[in-house]
Amino acid sequence: MQKASNFLQVKKGDRVAWLGYNHPQMLVLLFALARLGAILVPLNWRLTAAEHKTILADCKPKWIFSDDEFKAHAGSLGIPQGNFNSEVNSKSSGHDEDDVLIVYTSGTTGKPKGAVLTQAALLWNGYNSIHAHDLSQSDHVLTALPMFHVGGLNNQTLPALLAGASVTLHRRFDPALWLADVARRRPTISLLVPATLQAVVSHPAWAGTDLSSLKMMNAGSMVVPDSMIRAFHERGIPVGQIYGCTETSPIAVVLLKEDAVRKLGSAGKPALHCEVKLVDGEIWVRGRNVMRGYWNDPAATAVALTPDGWFKTGDLARVDEDGYYWIIGRSKEVIISGGENIHPAELENVLADCPAIAECAVVGMEDPRWGEAVCAFVVKAKNAQLDESAVLALFKDRVAKYKHPRRVVFVDNLPRNAMGKVQKFDLKRMLGRQANG
Repeated sequence: MQKASNFLQVKKGDRVAWLGYNHPQMLVLLFALARLGAILVPLNWRLTAAEHKTILADCKPKWIFSDDEFKAHAGSLGIPQGNFNSEVNSKSSGHDEDDVLIVYTSGTTGKPKGAVLTQAALLWNGYNSIHAHDLSQSDHVLTALPMFHVGGLNNQTLPALLAGASVTLHRRFDPALWLADVARRRPTISLLVPATLQAVVSHPAWAGTDLSSLKMMNAGSMVVPDSMIRAFHERGIPVGQIYGCTETSPIAVVLLKEDAVRKLGSAGKPALHCEVKLVDGEIWVRGRNVMRGYWNDPAATAVALTPDGWFKTGDLARVDEDGYYWIIGRSKEVIISGGENIHPAELENVLADCPAIAECAVVGMEDPRWGEAVCAFVVKAKNAQLDESAVLALFKDRVAKYKHPRRVVFVDNLPRNAMGKVQKFDLKRMLGRQANG
């Protein structure tokens, strides 16, 4: 970390950004800002400088903190750099209803949206988590998912501290280290997403690792392949489910460990301090854990939140005869690859800037490692010379690498309905036919 002796002027409502891998100092920063009534903006370290600048221009943080690996990158973003050797020249004034966290998620238009979570939202999400994971002072949480996401930060890590449990932080996910630390450090709970579950189960050390300390695992994603869940069940470890999103802090629906085998594949029932209902098949959530709104975006807030506090997730589900929710799809076009949300509009905006491309559409395709990957359908402009490598090169330094298409399909035209809207389900059907020969 940088060393300096200056005073950091931080007051109630100020934003402060963090760029780095998982580190205890990020948690220290969050708690310090909460005490002041200020707000932490955790940045996804996988994004490019251009993407970071878009986010920072929206929330206008007063300072940016970073770990050593991202010091140069942080210095290029045009925000004064803070350090952990400075003193904060401010008085404590934070309260439950103060904003404390802005977590950015790409919007359906390709523009990042900052979900604003209050101190109360994090607290009540913590209570939901304590119930979902049966957390107590005797527990030990192993956190390997990135804390710039609410999944890594709010799902187990902050709730463990609220419950008086201990936490082991991995700077970033590594399946070999995860397995080694389960055997050596003996955690009782951990959380993974499908891509990281697959990496663990497929690792050569999987079969020989002692997993007996784990009282349960939790999977944080909308849909987790049954095969990955069964792999843990066969080792005597129940796998619960957490359904939610950035805007719900994230815990909204939970599958408890006692239901893990009987209701394998279900997202579970509403979290303890949450209301959940289906409206025309779409999941709506209401509770103290729901965001206040999107930062600096009242129009998007009005679309997402009803006047009486229901958040419309855009996800589709059914409820069985026992009251358990089963996720059946997404009404939004978001692609979830390795636990990361990718919105097609952001990538379509990049493609649209290329004069050699007349039309384009981006959809998700099945991927055995990441769950989903990006496929770009491209219609070339008349007489344009364009191949797959040239299309893929358009994304370099524009968007994070994990968002890049894994495949480009050239077509003569895009299927459209009578209103001119591209029929993306037809494009997915085309991919399905190609996959099936």
